[in-house]
Amino acid sequence: MTLEQLDTIASSSTFQNPAVQRWNEANQRTDYDVAIVGGGLVGATLACALKESGLQVVLLEAKPQSEAVARGQAYHINLLSSHIFEGIGIWETMCPGVNPIDQIHLSDAGDAATVQFVPKDLGTDVLGYVAEHRVLLEALRQRLCECSNVTYLCPAALVKTSALKTGVALDVLQEGDVKHLQARLLVAADGARSPLRHQAGIRTRGWQYWQTCVVAFIKSEKPHNNIAYERFQPAGPFAILPLPNNLCRIVWTAPKAEVEAIMALDDTAFLSALTQRYGEQMGTLELMGDRAVFPTQLMQSNRYVLPRLALIGDAAHCCHPVGGQGVNLGIRDAAALAQILQAAHQQGDDIGSLRVLKRYDRWRRLENVIVLGFTDTLNRVFSNSLLPLVILRRLGLWTLRTLPPARWMALKLMTGLSGRAPRLAQGIKK
Repeated sequence: MTLEQLDTIASSSTFQNPAVQRWNEANQRTDYDVAIVGGGLVGATLACALKESGLQVVLLEAKPQSEAVARGQAYHINLLSSHIFEGIGIWETMCPGVNPIDQIHLSDAGDAATVQFVPKDLGTDVLGYVAEHRVLLEALRQRLCECSNVTYLCPAALVKTSALKTGVALDVLQEGDVKHLQARLLVAADGARSPLRHQAGIRTRGWQYWQTCVVAFIKSEKPHNNIAYERFQPAGPFAILPLPNNLCRIVWTAPKAEVEAIMALDDTAFLSALTQRYGEQMGTLELMGDRAVFPTQLMQSNRYVLPRLALIGDAAHCCHPVGGQGVNLGIRDAAALAQILQAAHQQGDDIGSLRVLKRYDRWRRLENVIVLGFTDTLNRVFSNSLLPLVILRRLGLWTLRTLPPARWMALKLMTGLSGRAPRLAQGIKK
């Protein structure tokens, strides 16, 4: 089955069912506790995580359902994120479209030795998972239909906000009409260029990398055996992520000029160049769907909260794609914020107050800084040919190959099992 056929199925899925629209209409109101702007993976995860909170939630998504669900992207889902999805009650729905990672192979250009991570290094059944965007979002949106406290408006664009004494007033454009809503707390899950973050005057720190990512779906002649690869080249890391039906997602990071040349190749020349990076262990490669380009950046907001406002996901932070940590940080943000809001509500606290929201900021900002620093260092150390750094990284890879405690520590960070786990993920073992 081609990616185009999968996208067609996604666009005609339950999200286009009239029953879903009737559910939305029946549950619309104007006064909410929490308004989430951005119905992507992170925003939808927060809405689902608030199902048992006792809070009334509205989720606003500007893109039509079919466009968002059919997005041609795939992600590494680490163990903590899978635990969060299980705690929400949607992991079983996701599983048929999710592929486990049974091994991770790390290698450096010019060095024949490979670091091979296996589940016994961590004491788990698997090392993580890989799934397409549409699989994850479809399961989340199905779950939203079961959340009687959540109103899901899609497509619906936030056009204006204004401060109230105890909340925020929202003007929302839907089907040509402006709806006037209000909420005690506004959550920005509206992406790296977050309009809400800019409007609030929250500054960020970071930089655009000299690299860009080429991403594509590949089908190989031989089975991928559930192995994920991270191959470091002086130009940038090259990742291979295993998907169901023997598909793979490749993430080819290179300097911007080189990426332009790669994208200019026809499919045959692209596959030939890809095979040189990919290796011949999986036989002949077939390109499935179109190639795409994504910029790379590091960004950290100076603060994640203001009175009546919280930032989650890419609105709060962005990291280099090496290691596949970006979406997992956002999922963890959502679970942490949901936990704090539910606890505050049960204690009778004002969920939009700075005193409550600072608990989320203290929890997540430091943990995210650690991962952002890790991915930035990893990329800079491996994406160059300077002899001192070549020696340093070879020593690091030797340490990982020979010392089990070093492998365990690296895997704890890569799988999300280091740091404070949200309550949704606690007690779940895999």
